[in-house]
Amino acid sequence: MSFGKTVAMTKRNLIVTGVVMAALILVGGWLLAKNSNQTPAVAEQSSADSQEAAGVLIVDAERAAVLGITQQPAIAAAEAPIAVIPGIIQPPANARVAVAATFPGVVLRTLAVEGDTVTRGQALAIVSSREVLTMGADLARANARLGVAKANAQRLAQLSREGIIAGARADEANAAAAEAQADVSEKTRILAMVNAHAEDGTYTLTAPIAGRVTTASIQAGNMLDGSTAPYVIDAADRYEVTGQLPERLVGVVQPGMSVSIAPDVTGRVIAAGTTIDATTRSASVKAEITGGPGIIAGRTINFSIAGPAPSDAVSVPTRAVTMLGGKDIVFVTAPQGYAIREVTLGGATGDQIVLLSGVRAGEQIVTEGISALKALALSQ
Repeated sequence: MSFGKTVAMTKRNLIVTGVVMAALILVGGWLLAKNSNQTPAVAEQSSADSQEAAGVLIVDAERAAVLGITQQPAIAAAEAPIAVIPGIIQPPANARVAVAATFPGVVLRTLAVEGDTVTRGQALAIVSSREVLTMGADLARANARLGVAKANAQRLAQLSREGIIAGARADEANAAAAEAQADVSEKTRILAMVNAHAEDGTYTLTAPIAGRVTTASIQAGNMLDGSTAPYVIDAADRYEVTGQLPERLVGVVQPGMSVSIAPDVTGRVIAAGTTIDATTRSASVKAEITGGPGIIAGRTINFSIAGPAPSDAVSVPTRAVTMLGGKDIVFVTAPQGYAIREVTLGGATGDQIVLLSGVRAGEQIVTEGISALKALALSQ
């Protein structure tokens, strides 16, 4: 092979090699640019996958609005329910009043029956009484004597001033007038006290306090002997509930702790026994409560006793807690969505429930749209 042919082949090989290298550089640059453009999307998808793996449901604001999701902050719990025990409602000893029949007589008309709610001074029954007629007549005679005594006292006082009679006679007349006045005042007071109507010989039994009629042993036509109490009224806004503390709670429950009865009746423990009964292995507890729906003396109910809550406990609406995978959970607002938090329940009071762990005070808890988030969690 000649030298010229060798040079020509060398040049041709160099040209081919250069073209191949240029093509490789172009292809490498294109691939690098493509990978560079796809990096944010891949990174974003990787971040979303990691959040879902960590128990966070990816839900943007627009989708959350469509699902009807709302949230509110968890608040630090001051108290936590200790136990729910059965009890019996009863009025306090100073909140039950008997309405006595002052005078014997016949019941003409009843105006209230057992179970009625009455106000102070409300008429309960009208009674016809011979004693009222007699006292009315006595009052009329006493008024007549009073008129005569006053006139006589005035006349003798004038004669005494003129020196016609001794002053002692005027003093005696004034004393007689005062005695007649006292007689009139006493009879008037008694008739007014029993709401008597002397002209027709009747008197009216009235409610001395506002409350509920718990006993009404009276009917029209009945005889009253003046020593019975046909009505008993319990104050409407004051009750007590008594129950038995299990042995494990004796010494734990203390006076001053709060109690509650569904839906919205509240109160305080006023007495907690410290001696365990050998038979029942329990001690008595008594709480003072306010009136409310279903609060009736003698009724058996369940009431909740609450004590100081742990320092890290929070209170959230009961509807915020749901079950997922056999565990109690709540949904907590997180970046890009909602975190699934397993929680430890500490008891409920009304529409609030105490969480002993899993949530911190101030975190936003989902309270509406929980079913939608639960379905989303189950679908993943």
